[in-house]
Amino acid sequence: MNYKLFGKSGLRVSELSLGTMGFGTEWKWGADKHLSQQIFDAYAEAGGNFLDTANRYTEGTSEKFVGDFIAKDRDHFVVATKYSLRDRSGDLNFAGNHRKNLMRSVKESLWRLNTDYIDVLWVHAWDSWTPTEEILKGLEDLISRGMVHYIGISDTPAWVVSQANTMAELRGWNQFVGLQIEYSLIQRTVEAELLPMAKAFGMTVTPWAPLAGGALTGKYLKGDKGRLPESSVRLGDRAIAITQKVVEISERLGVTPSQVAINWTRQHKNQSVVPIVGATKVEQVKDVLGCLTFELPTDVMNELNEVSKIELPFPQKFLTEPGVLDVLYGGEKDKMKDSRY
Repeated sequence: MNYKLFGKSGLRVSELSLGTMGFGTEWKWGADKHLSQQIFDAYAEAGGNFLDTANRYTEGTSEKFVGDFIAKDRDHFVVATKYSLRDRSGDLNFAGNHRKNLMRSVKESLWRLNTDYIDVLWVHAWDSWTPTEEILKGLEDLISRGMVHYIGISDTPAWVVSQANTMAELRGWNQFVGLQIEYSLIQRTVEAELLPMAKAFGMTVTPWAPLAGGALTGKYLKGDKGRLPESSVRLGDRAIAITQKVVEISERLGVTPSQVAINWTRQHKNQSVVPIVGATKVEQVKDVLGCLTFELPTDVMNELNEVSKIELPFPQKFLTEPGVLDVLYGGEKDKMKDSRY
């Protein structure tokens, strides 16, 4: 396992993050504590140090398991957890981005994790009600108290993240250094706004569902649809065509479909990406770790890009049209060799 700097910070994280949403069986799936420990050990023994959990995962059990597993060497591990999603139904103040929920949620996460600090705290999703400055000031207060070291933001529109990081810079507050989004060969719409925004702000992207919920392993090609509804995009014609190509390439390269799909995410778009890989079986995490032993050749990346391509929205599509390029760059764009572009 190699390591990367996390966004515009000095924090060192492993090149794969272990997702622990499946630690616990409260949601009628997942791994019990013994199996979760084995999954954790396989990841840690490979050099992994970056753990992803949340207050909401398996009703808090995920955080408890993680806290137990890291207890003997707490400072070695980079623990990332989240707030925003509800801890109690029927009470508006037990969910959302606001200060009251933030402070309560973090206090309870610290208790479940049995730790004095959280390495990375994510805003889990944008609630659209809480003022940006309220969120940033609350997070800044937690950092100043030593309860949180770094902050990231997940599942939020690009314009909001841009507004927040610009505001933080102007006020001397800590900026979001990580962006967590769904990103895979099947889900590429984030390439329009979110990925370019993250690159502009020097943020590390931590994609969740890089295997599209297991679709890219090829298991749904065999008729096993698991818990997915028939209408899921992961079962549609486009998803099937993409998965078939992934399986074909894996057989050609002598690797597994999971490794192909993860490496496409790691190598795509030439920016800092640390995929979150979840597992409910030891063999699953060991399989994914195999992606670290090779890189996809350029021709393979091109094949995957082609089969999974999407139509960009306005204005991205408009700005790539030949006529627009001609008038915008005087017909000389190809002569520009500036490395920034």
